[in-house]
Amino acid sequence: MGAKTWMLVFSDLNAREALAAKPSLDRDASLKLASTLFPGERLEPIGDGDLSYTCPPENEVHIGCFQSVSVVAAREFAIDYPSRLPHHFIAAGGHGLVTLHAMHSAVDWFAYAIWSNGKLGRALSLSPDDGIMEDIGQRLPFEEPYWSGEHPDADDDDEGSSYPFPFHPLDLGEEALKDCFGYQLEGFMDPSLLEPESIPLLRYKRSRPSWWKFW
Repeated sequence: MGAKTWMLVFSDLNAREALAAKPSLDRDASLKLASTLFPGERLEPIGDGDLSYTCPPENEVHIGCFQSVSVVAAREFAIDYPSRLPHHFIAAGGHGLVTLHAMHSAVDWFAYAIWSNGKLGRALSLSPDDGIMEDIGQRLPFEEPYWSGEHPDADDDDEGSSYPFPFHPLDLGEEALKDCFGYQLEGFMDPSLLEPESIPLLRYKRSRPSWWKFW
């Protein structure tokens, strides 16, 4: 598996339905939201990306504002404890839903969190090396088959293997992508799902202006 994400999604209600409609990108609103989320930074446009790549380097932000849903990808969202996300990111979601999704295949780590009207409802973060770092709130329905052992990690069948979870974190991460946003990055591709390449995102290079000057 080579999937990586670190993104925040703002939605009025159902982000999956909003993205499935393949809404038009609002470029002006996208830049305005980026400026609000990353105040004091210089944002230089560097072309377009899409929803299939939401793991930009530290000096970039990928963002798209659409009707009823906005997607922001930045390194600030690759955090082990998603419940500790700085408040100004959550506040930008207003009275809607804010969903954080992050995973990294190099360490088999997955984390996600959901806030509704600014209140945290669910947060989970786990990896085989660090165990369950965060498990707050009631499990969502898409999680239950994984916790009950219906999707065991394939490597756990090896003799002498003792995987710490009844599933692979990245498998649950892919399930979260499907359930929350209606697309997937790896595995057997369901043709009924959204193709993430069909959702454009703006790419900006991030930098902070120098405050010194020559006299």
